[in-house]
Amino acid sequence: MRREMLPPRSDWRQKVEALGLDFHTPGGEPYWWEAACYAFSAGEIDLIEDATDALHQLCLEAVDRLVAAGDFGRQHIPEPFWSWVAASWRRRDPDLYGRFDLVFDGSSPPKMLEYNADTPTALLEAAVVQWYWLEEVKPGCDQFNSIHEKLISAWAEQRRLHPQTSRVDFTGVFDEPEDLRTLEYMRDVCGQGGWPTAQLDISQIGWNGRCFTDLAEHTIEALFKLYPWEWMLRENFGEHLRADCTAFIEPPWKMLLSNKAILPILWEMFPEHPNLLPASFQRDGIRGPCVEKPVHGREGAEVRLLGAGEAGLGGNDRIYQAKCPLPVFDGMHALIGSWVIDGKAAGMGMREDRAQVTTNTSRFVPHYFR
Repeated sequence: MRREMLPPRSDWRQKVEALGLDFHTPGGEPYWWEAACYAFSAGEIDLIEDATDALHQLCLEAVDRLVAAGDFGRQHIPEPFWSWVAASWRRRDPDLYGRFDLVFDGSSPPKMLEYNADTPTALLEAAVVQWYWLEEVKPGCDQFNSIHEKLISAWAEQRRLHPQTSRVDFTGVFDEPEDLRTLEYMRDVCGQGGWPTAQLDISQIGWNGRCFTDLAEHTIEALFKLYPWEWMLRENFGEHLRADCTAFIEPPWKMLLSNKAILPILWEMFPEHPNLLPASFQRDGIRGPCVEKPVHGREGAEVRLLGAGEAGLGGNDRIYQAKCPLPVFDGMHALIGSWVIDGKAAGMGMREDRAQVTTNTSRFVPHYFR
């Protein structure tokens, strides 16, 4: 594993914009960065893929145990929704995708920092944009990336599992450029999977007393939502979710994995697992330096690095995870986002930042292996 410097393509802006990545320089700061790339060996890619598959299986087992126990209080899910979430798991509502954030230095086992199991982004960049970069800049090399093909196949499988559903509606916050492009990309691969689609902003979804509807009062039969479950539960129409009149992608049981409370729960269930880091609901549950994370934090917000003996903010909305520093290359901290599509590892994207905490402004950098 190493970071390589190389000259960007002279017309890279036009090329990535043609693929839908028009948010490559938000606020004048680079997000897509091809003046560097990350190189891996085939053996290292195998380690990342195996760790991703192993972690996903641990997460599914954790959901099974949590549903059997019947108590979702530590995950900040309101109690009126518990039976609805459990029913979603018991009937095995199909999930589509997720992204593990991993620490990997090329030698030690990859370690899970968190699981973006509900609304992961950086998808178009990983699935499409870096693949076209590879074909032009590194011909003859390979990339850990079958995301696009697996998404089309996964959507085809979703249609097989929902034979009575005529179309999928796609929703999110359209004012966010990255979210909108992610939705448009997901809608495209869904269409390639054979399903008719429509698109509407989350604010345009209504409730007619029996079911969720669009602006034309058409029933929303299936909904892909780039909108977090913890927000949806607390919306004005949130109480109607329990009517179970819509097939959601991601399904309700995914909210058991999509907040950081799952990190100490996984450590309790699978202590000393080589791909997990020690985590606790209490600061004194972690010896030495640790990272304090909000249960519902997003994109590095409110993450605090605590030294040995340094107290945290406390409160039941925080968890603590043993510090595992990101590897540093040329002054950049490198993070792996490893994708799961239809339950299997499918590819990865690299993010980097001069700071230790990866945020929504951290660069996306392509990768390859020989």
